[in-house]
Amino acid sequence: MSPFFDALLLNAGYNAALVAVGAGLLGFAAGSSGTFLFLRKRALLSDATAHATLPGVGIAFIIMVSLGYDGRSLIGLLIGSAVTAWIGLLMIEWIARRTRLAEDAAIGAVLGSFFGLGIVLLTIIQTMSAGRQAGLEGFLLGSAAGMLYQDAVVIAIGGSLAVFATWLLRRPMTLVAFDAEFAAAMGYNVRRIDLLMMGLVVAVTVIGLKLVGLILIVAMLIIPPVTARFWTDRSDRIIWIAGVFGGLSGYVGAAFSASAPAMPTGPLIVLTAAAIFLVSLVFAPARGVAAVVVRHHRFQRRVHRRQGLLSLSRAEPIREKFTLRLLLRNGLIRPDGVPTDTGRAQAAKVARDERRWDIAREVHQDAGLTGRYDGLTPIEEVFTPDEIRDFDRRLGPPVAVRGFA
Repeated sequence: MSPFFDALLLNAGYNAALVAVGAGLLGFAAGSSGTFLFLRKRALLSDATAHATLPGVGIAFIIMVSLGYDGRSLIGLLIGSAVTAWIGLLMIEWIARRTRLAEDAAIGAVLGSFFGLGIVLLTIIQTMSAGRQAGLEGFLLGSAAGMLYQDAVVIAIGGSLAVFATWLLRRPMTLVAFDAEFAAAMGYNVRRIDLLMMGLVVAVTVIGLKLVGLILIVAMLIIPPVTARFWTDRSDRIIWIAGVFGGLSGYVGAAFSASAPAMPTGPLIVLTAAAIFLVSLVFAPARGVAAVVVRHHRFQRRVHRRQGLLSLSRAEPIREKFTLRLLLRNGLIRPDGVPTDTGRAQAAKVARDERRWDIAREVHQDAGLTGRYDGLTPIEEVFTPDEIRDFDRRLGPPVAVRGFA
């Protein structure tokens, strides 16, 4: 069996299995929690959140070392990153609400400022006697290879709480994501719900720093929800689909990394998520590119078929070669262009439906009803049999379609 399948089946060693399980749990939490940020059209907030964690990591390390503790304590570093990430989000929210700056400008300002401060702090830490072995640069791109059992426990507990909170708050967050004004009219505090959304993102960002790093955690928060959007139009399903895609990305990406030890885990996880996104972009049954192309060609064939049958009903010559080939393939005309019995019957039906719709517009002044006519929707799908019989009484007997040479 190949090393990849060994890693996929958790047979590549304790550490590889630990990383794969931890990455899968993180991916599920990130995909689910990032869904409403994506639906709220605030994907850039996850980028600002991730970059705002860096100064917190540096400050927490300096404080712990100055107090005589181990500066590399994961819990302490995560607390520090959570504090500065939350401060950064509050600053963005305050700037966007109290000044004339748009939210994207506030995000850019806070993101750049906090990330710059974080880099300065990391540089200062490297000059400290306890900082040379700190390894804090792993928080930039992740250091999954050094994951310990307690790290996996932190990811499991924190991720489970984030997913549970997402499920618990799904209704108000859905209302705010799609129509904040309606949510406010329903009595919801939109600002508080926005802060809760951002709080979930902060939580997932913080617990994912150790595994994929602050730069790549953004991808785990956004790519799975974007991918899930190709597969459903329902908000209650997109949460779980995004979680599944995120978990699959984390697990499979970690397995790839375990089978190729020289390759970094975090980037491989993100590349796996990107691969799933590309497959969904092309092959998703509802919104994928292939499905759109197929629907377009089917629509074209329906239009050409209808226009061809209308031409047959009026004994008009058909000059469009594609229309001729389509009618011939469907057995509606003979090779010499003369309509078959089936072609005559269907041409008469199409012509009569055109006249029926004219009568329907006279009888029904409801534009919402008659406006559904696009030339392709069967009249039987809009009106009842009794209504259609009434249209036929007004029209008189049907007219037969004659052939032509």
